[in-house]
Amino acid sequence: MSDSDKLLIHEIFTSIQGESTFTGLRCTFVRTASCNLRCRWCDTPQARCGGSAMSRRQVVEQALSGGTSLVVVTGGEPLLQQAVLPLMVALCDAGRTVLLETNGSRDISVVDRRVHRIMDLKAPGSGQQDHNRLANLKHLTGRDELKFVLADRGDYEWMQQTISDHRLDQRGVPLLVTCVTGELEPRQLAAWVLADRLDVRLQVQLHKIIWGPDATGV
Repeated sequence: MSDSDKLLIHEIFTSIQGESTFTGLRCTFVRTASCNLRCRWCDTPQARCGGSAMSRRQVVEQALSGGTSLVVVTGGEPLLQQAVLPLMVALCDAGRTVLLETNGSRDISVVDRRVHRIMDLKAPGSGQQDHNRLANLKHLTGRDELKFVLADRGDYEWMQQTISDHRLDQRGVPLLVTCVTGELEPRQLAAWVLADRLDVRLQVQLHKIIWGPDATGV
């Protein structure tokens, strides 16, 4: 298989979307293997390496067999693999709503415009702040989403400053904010957001509430 046809896949499964503005919907997850970042709070370290080689056709067939209208391409970091781009095109062509979950370190402008790009900006607490590709911000549209995962007050204040510096609250892009599990309580984060009147969407990871914080493949 050529690089444009071969994918390293960690798992493909059907579950409930636990994050983003699509939270609560049935969806099929295509989780790619390999990641270029090492976030301190990573909750899917098992996808950092390894994986099984599959052709793009095999991945499409298995994803469609899940029988959901929503498909989430996640990782790892999907954009490390060249074949992810035509994979998402094929899924869109098949009539699926496609979400891409990306860590924000790779160029998102090459992604099919039909795809909803859910991009992280890494806060200082992740240990990976220097990998943020700020040039990606200009490519975000109203169909995309920008996510901040926060570990403490310092991360929260960094998010506030970042939103202000880049006028992110004026871009029409949903701003999602969530807590690092076990380090920052949603109640505390909610209090800060309310006190500062921030126009962000506070989220919890629904899948961790349903199946527990350590469950995998859900």
